[in-house]
Amino acid sequence: MAITYTSGEQVEVYRFSIPATVLIPLAAVFLQAWLPLRLPFFSIFDLPLLVTIGFATARRSPLAGLFTGSLIGILQDALTHQAIGLYGIALTVVGFGASSLGIKLDVEHAGARFLLTIFFYIVHEVVYFTIARGMVGLRMAWSWPHEFWSGLANALLGVLVFMLLDRVKQRT
Repeated sequence: MAITYTSGEQVEVYRFSIPATVLIPLAAVFLQAWLPLRLPFFSIFDLPLLVTIGFATARRSPLAGLFTGSLIGILQDALTHQAIGLYGIALTVVGFGASSLGIKLDVEHAGARFLLTIFFYIVHEVVYFTIARGMVGLRMAWSWPHEFWSGLANALLGVLVFMLLDRVKQRT
């Protein structure tokens, strides 16, 4: 699958209805908080990250991606026992990057979405790890094999999540 560059005239920008904009991120954050308690294997997935990438690439506005990532991240922070802002900063970077890249690349195909999700999963993890260790002083260990398999699992789930988001996005 080739990733092609697009010109500004060829890029389709989408929006989401207000209920979708509010309810989908809320559902992702609450499922992320609740499902790993019931199904421990689910902790490998990061639904708020996938929703952030999906919204950011569909809207293709760096400012909208930045705000989407920061709001979803702060909401996710509120439900964890970590310092407020860790997920907020990491998802802000991802939202901005995904929307900026969505302007330049064709991200409508499953292969491109798969690769994009792996890339932004690693970006998210590196930013989160750096802030948690460097600024907050949390003791965390990095494991490349774990991050690799987690990235692949999230990319596979991401392709499905993006297909579901395609059903609710609206052309501007």
